[in-house]
Amino acid sequence: MGEGWRRPGALQAFLREPDPEAMAETLVAFANTDGGALLIGVDPEGRAVGVDPQEVEDALRRALAQCRPPVKTRWEQGEVDGRTVIILHVPRSPELHSLADGRVLIRRGAENRPLEGREIQQLAATKAVGDYEAEVVPGAGREDLDEAMIEEYVSKREARQRRRISGTVEDLLVEIGALTPDGRPTVAGILLFGKQPQRFLPQSGVVFVKFPGVGLQGEGGLPGYARREEIGGPLARVIERAWEVVWEEMQLGAVVRGLEREERPEYPPFAVREAIVNAVCHRDYRLRGRRIEIRKFADRLEVISPGGLPGHITLDNIVEEHYSRNPRIVSGLFYWGYIEELGLGIDRMIEEMVRAGHPQPKFQETPYSFTVTLYNRQERPPIPAGEPPMNERQLKALQYVREHGRITNREYQQLCPGVSPETLRLDLADLVRRGILLKIGDKRGTYYILK
Repeated sequence: MGEGWRRPGALQAFLREPDPEAMAETLVAFANTDGGALLIGVDPEGRAVGVDPQEVEDALRRALAQCRPPVKTRWEQGEVDGRTVIILHVPRSPELHSLADGRVLIRRGAENRPLEGREIQQLAATKAVGDYEAEVVPGAGREDLDEAMIEEYVSKREARQRRRISGTVEDLLVEIGALTPDGRPTVAGILLFGKQPQRFLPQSGVVFVKFPGVGLQGEGGLPGYARREEIGGPLARVIERAWEVVWEEMQLGAVVRGLEREERPEYPPFAVREAIVNAVCHRDYRLRGRRIEIRKFADRLEVISPGGLPGHITLDNIVEEHYSRNPRIVSGLFYWGYIEELGLGIDRMIEEMVRAGHPQPKFQETPYSFTVTLYNRQERPPIPAGEPPMNERQLKALQYVREHGRITNREYQQLCPGVSPETLRLDLADLVRRGILLKIGDKRGTYYILK
């Protein structure tokens, strides 16, 4: 223990002391979102300060009494630098949990956020659907899992959390939901480690199609495509091959800076990989007969994922919020290294597209699909690599401008309540300095548009 947790986030929280109220809030938030680990006896910077196990046990009893219904936890005790640290592991729950005062909390980044009425209804409806990735795969046995894939995962996980995994591999597979306690593979297990996942779950592959123009037709306006490729295998291999295919078809441009020639791909690599990883992680695997589609056109790249947005996620909060339809798959790919940090991918996807001078990604939702569209046109000069990343408020401002054509200081204040007017003024001034926004007018008549 110790090296794998440097800061709080979507899947872990730190408490210096066993505070029953703070513990209850975090337990409910983890159970309602993607699960997580609550580390007690650790300060906000991730340093072990030590705690009395008996005090934690007493506080946990009082905390669980505040949870409706009680939250399941698994207790782990360890020593770090001679100090006792308690870790409470909380799985994602199929039930909706609240506190005794009626609040329903979810995990948002490193914070616990209360939901409002409509959000609670959406989350309750999602949980009522069931936990498909935890279901047993009919006809599949332990022999259908690939030992090489399991070894690769264990190695990557140990490297990521910077400590050896205690216990047997079988225990680990049960713990992460790949096997049931009696040794039968689950949907998550087959998708992550299966020798031939599409034999059992044919909908779990990806179809890549390249069209030569901007519509669903081939050369001369006739129906057709320039390339079509079906991609299968366990999810890690699906992601890798899908990325390779898109990269093979991606055009490379070049700019000259001083005496140096710099190559630029048609789309920022991170944005493309994130769109693929998100589709693989969050698609609805219950929907049979529909695979993830990647469509490459002359002017755009579309990644279409079967299933609408999960949980309480909407197009309005997709940048700030995080909720996984398939938490075991997400956790597996996180430890595998395909997800850098939970909850930050959409932010960085937008950031990378804007940095490259492209429009922001377009997100579209239907009840049975979610589409991310990346456009390759240049709207502005790329931002120099040395520039610091934009903050979440600035990304909101750019999204607003893209949807409404302009933004005023007053509109920006309404978009970011609780932030000082001076901070927001500096945000907009920074976007003007970067060459992203253009300031029009003066004083009260000032507004900003895309440059």
